[in-house]
Amino acid sequence: MKNSDKLVIRLHGDDNVLIALQDLAVETALPEHDISLTADVKQGHKIASATIATGQTVIRYGQIIGVASAPISAGDHIHTHNLVMGEYSQDYAFCSEVKPLPDISEPRFFNGYHRSDGKVGTRNYLGILTSVNCSGSVARFIAEAAEKSDWLEGLENVDGIVPIVHGTGCGMSGSDEGYETLFRTLSGYAQHSNFAGILLIGLGCEVMQVRDLVGAVRMRDTDVFRYMTIQQTGGTRRTIEKGLEILKDMAQIANKVERAPAPVSHLTLALQCGGSDGYSGITANPALGYASDLLVRHGGTTVLAETSEVYGAEHLLTRRAVSPEVGQKLVDRIHWWEEYTERNGGEMNNNPSPGNKRGGLTTILEKSLGAVAKGGSAPLTDVYKFAEPITKKGFVFMDSPGYDPVSVTGQIASGSNLVAFTTGRGSVSGYKPSPSIKLATNTEMYERMSEDMDVNCGDIIGQGVSIEQKGEEIFELLLRVASGEETKSEALGFGGAEFVPWQMGCVM
Repeated sequence: MKNSDKLVIRLHGDDNVLIALQDLAVETALPEHDISLTADVKQGHKIASATIATGQTVIRYGQIIGVASAPISAGDHIHTHNLVMGEYSQDYAFCSEVKPLPDISEPRFFNGYHRSDGKVGTRNYLGILTSVNCSGSVARFIAEAAEKSDWLEGLENVDGIVPIVHGTGCGMSGSDEGYETLFRTLSGYAQHSNFAGILLIGLGCEVMQVRDLVGAVRMRDTDVFRYMTIQQTGGTRRTIEKGLEILKDMAQIANKVERAPAPVSHLTLALQCGGSDGYSGITANPALGYASDLLVRHGGTTVLAETSEVYGAEHLLTRRAVSPEVGQKLVDRIHWWEEYTERNGGEMNNNPSPGNKRGGLTTILEKSLGAVAKGGSAPLTDVYKFAEPITKKGFVFMDSPGYDPVSVTGQIASGSNLVAFTTGRGSVSGYKPSPSIKLATNTEMYERMSEDMDVNCGDIIGQGVSIEQKGEEIFELLLRVASGEETKSEALGFGGAEFVPWQMGCVM
């Protein structure tokens, strides 16, 4: 019997909830479980499979997702009206479940752009990077002027010009955590493998000084890294004219670089989810986790992020840490987030969002358990701060908020040259310079938003496709995209508004 013929699914033998696989009406009988529904239940939502007393834990994936806030009878709908996060504690058991992945039988390759620093890009863009909001409009003016000209048309190996603009860089401290985070982010984009060249533009008087960005590290070869300030250049018009001249020169250099075979070890994949639903932890996330393991087995790197969305499931990661020190790094970030939310008047269980809840997710514990599935089963080799350069291969974690544009910005700054994004409600976005594939958790949304979705993972439920089969499909698509195949978000032109650095500290 196909899963499409089933009404509900139990995900783990210890679970006291069932997941509805379609919209179910009150009094629907579930004879396999000897219960009938006491209320209407939407697809992806939870149904009690047994009586649960007030204060008793509710179990999904074999893990605690909260406690009953009211008596729950078998057949009841379980959601925000009778389930809360409650008090909980974790046994981090550092390194207790580290299991090396099996060796690969045959190495795989993709066709990428080889850089002088040894990196390999999946795209060949020219970037206009801004140090401050005040230079953002001029950066866009330069990009628009270049796109209206005809000199780009004959450059077959140049993917386009990307203005990287943001809303900060001044009115901030020049020495705190917020400054250091923005500095890392800008530096990471300046050195990203998907940029063939970078033009850095500042206003001139901002806190984030261009000379500091340039002087701290040798960002790129001189011929493909240029910089200027609007004040020193002589204003808007002269900066646009000079910027166009620089881009023309860099474009000629960039166009000489052609795709060539490179081992999969040069790929760094950002693992992301947004607009999650009750199917996310059943279909798309575990399938992406399998693809993540495949990439790691081939020597590549995968980057899980969104610390606020692994909260409550971090023990599953610390047990896979390659050392107690790596496990403690993650725990330290969790504690930082608890303090961060408290001092800013928030709480970790503010998440899930209203859309997540409409999709069947109730507590952050439940959402996090599904989100962690994107990380597969590979050992956790290291934990990084937001936008910190990733120096170790394998499966790693990068600290970030759960807000998708901010999180992906950090992952790209850290070196991710591909993005895989799962969604149940239907997120739309793209993240230049790194191509992003969209994975739909359910068939209904995939069919409704097929122009935005690259892969339907709903057939895991509807057609009995295995997690392994879908993971292989995702992995093969990643290799094709890395070699130049266009994603749905690229075809739609996304990527111009999704650079969102994490702003911390005072705005002054």
